Amino acid sequence: MHEKQLNNDLFQPAVRSSDDAEKITKESTSFWQDARRRLFENKGAVAGLIIIVAILLLAFLGPLFSHNGFDDQDTSRTNLPPRVPVLEKVGFLGLDGVDIRGVDQYKMKNQKDNYYWFGTDALGRDQFVRVWKGTQISLYIAFLAAAIDMVLGVAYGAISGYYGGRTDNIMQRIIEILIGIPNLIVVILMILILDPGILSITFAMVITGWTTMARIVRGQILKLKTQEYVLASVTLGAKSSRILTKHMFPNILGSIIITSMFTIPSAIFTEAFLSFIGLGISPPTASLGSLVNEGFKSLQIYPHLVLYPAVIISLIMISFNLLGDGLRDALDPKMRK
Repeated sequence: MHEKQLNNDLFQPAVRSSDDAEKITKESTSFWQDARRRLFENKGAVAGLIIIVAILLLAFLGPLFSHNGFDDQDTSRTNLPPRVPVLEKVGFLGLDGVDIRGVDQYKMKNQKDNYYWFGTDALGRDQFVRVWKGTQISLYIAFLAAAIDMVLGVAYGAISGYYGGRTDNIMQRIIEILIGIPNLIVVILMILILDPGILSITFAMVITGWTTMARIVRGQILKLKTQEYVLASVTLGAKSSRILTKHMFPNILGSIIITSMFTIPSAIFTEAFLSFIGLGISPPTASLGSLVNEGFKSLQIYPHLVLYPAVIISLIMISFNLLGDGLRDALDPKMRK
């Protein structure tokens, strides 16, 4: 094969001005804009976010689709299987009002003109309304736990880490004592003092639920307070409140958000577990855990009483974990491409 001889005709000088060398070819984005872009590029996080929004909408709008209240009882419609308009014609979905024995319960109980999308329970209460009302309470407890973390945990951890020394030692010993007490013991003690319900669970979370957030925030503050820009602010006479709010909190906000995202499914699981063992929400008020507990007693005969609340619990926990993973990756500068 003939090889070309190198000569000056094969080369051309590159014409490049100093202005072109300093020209910005990529759009300038802030940290939060870049984090949002990376979050929406994560398919799992987007799927989790869509599921969360859908469940929130159904939790508050779902009960409006029915004329029944969550505690309305009618013994003439007890233990009806799910029945949904249009979908009742698709046999394999099991939404035609026929139970596992092949009996049309709606026809047998003279309810042919009624539709109960999630069926009814042993007292004839509309399970569709009770499931979404229970979702409201479970989400309330979950977001309450996150709010307690944001207020108590962040404040406690910031004060402990920033001031250090004897203050830090005393505050950390208090946290170690609280962590050493099992959370279930604290809940049982609250129930002995108060009645089982939202109030007792709330007090239990106020006592011990914020300790993880406090330790995470303390560790971040200890790392940041030795940075040059913080030392420069101290040298210039900035007050502690300004250093914490202007320099430290913006830099640990990502850790706070991520920890809160993982707190929510943990709180939902805790509430469901307590309600399942009878230490949570008391009837007739419903939560997802109490609905699973009620339906578990007749699982083999009426599986729809367990199926729907269990699926919603699973979807909430999975979606918040997916969103938390996506936020962790989006807010981590080391993951930036």
